[in-house]
Amino acid sequence: MASLRALRPFAHREFRVLISALSISIFGSGMWAVAMVYEVIHLGGGPLELSLVATAASIGLVGFVLAGGIAADRFPQRLLIIAVEGANLAVIATITALAMFNVIQLWHLAVGAFVLGVGQTFFFPAYSAMLPRILPADDLLAANGLEGTVRPVLQQAAGPAIAGILVAVLSPAHAVAGVAVCHLLAFGIVNLLSRQASGPGETVPDTTAPGTGRSSLIKDLREGFSYTIRTPWLLWTLIWACLSVLFLIGPIEVLLPFVVRDQLGGDSRTFGFLLAVMGVGSAAAALATATFRLPRRYLTVMVVTWGLGSLPVAAIGFMDNFWVLGAAMLIFGATEGVGMVIWGTLLQRRVPRHLLGRISSLDFFVSLALMPVSMALAGPLAEVVPLWLIFFIAGLVCPIMAFVALFAARMMTDEIENPLAANAADPEGADTQPDSV
Repeated sequence: MASLRALRPFAHREFRVLISALSISIFGSGMWAVAMVYEVIHLGGGPLELSLVATAASIGLVGFVLAGGIAADRFPQRLLIIAVEGANLAVIATITALAMFNVIQLWHLAVGAFVLGVGQTFFFPAYSAMLPRILPADDLLAANGLEGTVRPVLQQAAGPAIAGILVAVLSPAHAVAGVAVCHLLAFGIVNLLSRQASGPGETVPDTTAPGTGRSSLIKDLREGFSYTIRTPWLLWTLIWACLSVLFLIGPIEVLLPFVVRDQLGGDSRTFGFLLAVMGVGSAAAALATATFRLPRRYLTVMVVTWGLGSLPVAAIGFMDNFWVLGAAMLIFGATEGVGMVIWGTLLQRRVPRHLLGRISSLDFFVSLALMPVSMALAGPLAEVVPLWLIFFIAGLVCPIMAFVALFAARMMTDEIENPLAANAADPEGADTQPDSV
């Protein structure tokens, strides 16, 4: 039954362990986002000090994201995930102790944010590369849908909400302690993963195989980039994603609050509610996508959904009604959720397993690299260009580029030549023939 398809991954013990640990970990990440802010404020810090801590996290993310992908292909993914959660636990437990004894300093928070940022770059490529090893190919869509559901619910809603309550009722230090508890639980759970969930190093004793320790880091990077460049559907999707981040993130994160203030007469609560609506739309759409089979026209559905879902952004600068703007954010979030579930599944089913960690980290890198650029440009641009024009251009460029990518990569032909019906995937986790040409 379609209604039960989303739950099929839970039939596999390793997935139950992995998704439980992931859920608790990202819940902790959501708590940290609030706990860190109010710990900085508790120390007497302002926007500059908060920016310093946030920048430390960004440096950890951007600086190590490609290394995380290489590690996921070279080392046992199970051990990488255990090591990341262990490091997260050690750092947050230390910050908790320093905060409880009131001896914490700003640089402690910056170091902690940096380590957590680095941890993400190693955790998620390893997680993505592990899924095809522990689940049948036909269950990957449901698994990605579940992950796409729990992330916005726990990281963007529940985690920050609980941390906010702890800060208000007790103190920022107690909220940080809650983060430590999350990582303690996640660390204990990931240690329950069996060696069956392992990647290179535990299940592939041949050290001459692709992606193992003998190959140099430069060779590993070159192999990942080379595969991406000669794989049109992958290359053009990443190009589209890169441009989308550049055009959309800055307006939504930086300029939308001013739309709320000037066009709706709203405040921070209105802005927060709109972001929550976007997150709920993404979660609901991801869960809905998980209940169905992967579409036969999977590339077309993914790219067209993403492209058309950006169109409401073009009208944000003209909206003066809260419910209309809320509907636009709901559509944007929902289409993002559908596209991301399909995209994650394609990576796991069409990219060769020995490259999956590197390609996943490259995808992560593309998503992160231009995010600070977009945010940095949005403010100054708004000083010389009307807000409505910025949103209008952003909302139109992305659909246009989506259709350019669709035809430039011949995706409609590619998806027919490479069907991903149940059990049609290569047993090694990749459809390698046309992609290797």
